[in-house]
Parts: sequence; C-alpha cells; structure tokens
Amino acid sequence: MTAGERVSAWRPAVPGVGEVLHAHFTAHAYPAHTHAFWTVLLVDTGGVSYELERIPHDAPPRSLTLLPPHVPHDGRAAVATGFDKRVVYLDERWLPLELTGAAVRSPTLRDDQLVRAVGRLHQVLASPGDELEAESQLAVVSERMAQHLDRSMEPRRRRAEPALARRVRDLLDHDLTDVPTLESLAAELDAHPTQLIRAFGREYGLPPHRYVTGRRVDRARGLLLDRVPPAEVAAVVGFYDQAHLTRHFRATLGVTPGAYARQAA
Repeated sequence: MTAGERVSAWRPAVPGVGEVLHAHFTAHAYPAHTHAFWTVLLVDTGGVSYELERIPHDAPPRSLTLLPPHVPHDGRAAVATGFDKRVVYLDERWLPLELTGAAVRSPTLRDDQLVRAVGRLHQVLASPGDELEAESQLAVVSERMAQHLDRSMEPRRRRAEPALARRVRDLLDHDLTDVPTLESLAAELDAHPTQLIRAFGREYGLPPHRYVTGRRVDRARGLLLDRVPPAEVAAVVGFYDQAHLTRHFRATLGVTPGAYARQAA
C-alpha cells in the first residue's frame, strides 16, 4: 500500500454481513476479481471507474453501486486525487441471486434517500452493541435495493398484526442482556424482517431496536439511582460497555449516566 492510502476492515456481529471495508485509494487499482458476496459500494469522494463483465462503468461521488456475487469486476480511481469508499458485503439472505442479471445490467442505483440510508447503516455497523439496529436498517435498505433491481417487486404486503408485534415484544423483553437477532426473530415467527419492523412500528410507534434501547435506559436509570456504578450498570442492562451506555443514555435524557446519578443525589 502506498503512502496516503488507508484501509479499515472488520466483520460485525450482524447475520448475513461478511465484511465492512472503508478505504481511501489513489494509485491502487484492483485487478479483475470476484466476491462470494453482494458488494454494496458507497463512493464518498472522487470516483471509481470499473468494468463489470468487461462492460465499463463509473461510480461517481455520493453514488451507490451494487455488484453481484461471482461476477468479475475491477476498479481504479477516476480522478488523480483518488477516492474514498465504504463497502458492505452481504450474502444472499439479504439479496437473492436471481437479481444478478439486473445488477449486471444496471449496477448504479440512483436514489439519494437510499444513499443516505446506507451511510447511516455504516455508522451503526461501526458501533459494537447496536447489531439489532443494524439488522433493522439493513432489512429496509436491502428491500429498497431489490426493488430498484426488479421494478415488479412490490413492498411486502403490510398487514396490521398486533399479535405479531406483541410476540416480538415478548421475545425482546425476555432477556435484555441477550436480545435475539432480527434474523432469528423472523425465523421463529415465520415472517420477513421488514414485516416484523413494520408490524412492531405500527403497534408501538418505534422500531424494535429503539424499543430495546429505551427499555435498557429505563432499567439503567433505576440502577443508577441505587448508586450502582455506570460500568456495572452497562453490563447488567445489556449495553456493550460503558461508552455504549453513555451514548444512548445521553441521547435519551440529555445527560451522562454519571451526571444523572449525581443530580439525583
């Protein structure tokens, strides 16, 4: 890797996500290669020129490109200053392989709202402990990407199912320190992840991950008033660590856990 080029990669604990990659490249050029995953490419600055099955394409700044598994592609900077990109690699539980042909024909998805949603997804994927939120966002993003590739696909039928929402809530409430993944909830309840999110939102007015966060913060408040140290509170109520607790506590109440406990005292 030459000077000034940067790569950061990790595998989040989110079902169906093979890898997340953030990079800045100037001189590096990818040779033709394939992936076993769908490549969701978000170009932040510069631009990328590439060939997909030997057909030339460009991915301009603030664009979203979807490259299918097992299809050869390369890549290089489109401008002398290089490019910044964020990539999430998804397996076929999020996007079916039947969409491969459509992605080869039209790999660029022109949708500013979707670009912003994928940007928010990357922020959540970089936050340990927010895996349920990442799954929720990924369910919505993947459905929208699939609809771009196949215009005949309608959004999954909206069914007002209060009973389904209550079953989701019961499973989330069972153990706030070990909440099930969205994938496991969908499998247990025989429903698609986006159906669960919509049913839960219609019944309770917020998505499942925000419900879990609120319940954890609520429980944390009681423990803080009982003089339990914030680091212990984080573990007891299910946050990843004290920083994770602090971020969500401050977003909910406007103060840190320590300040909350001191003011209450």
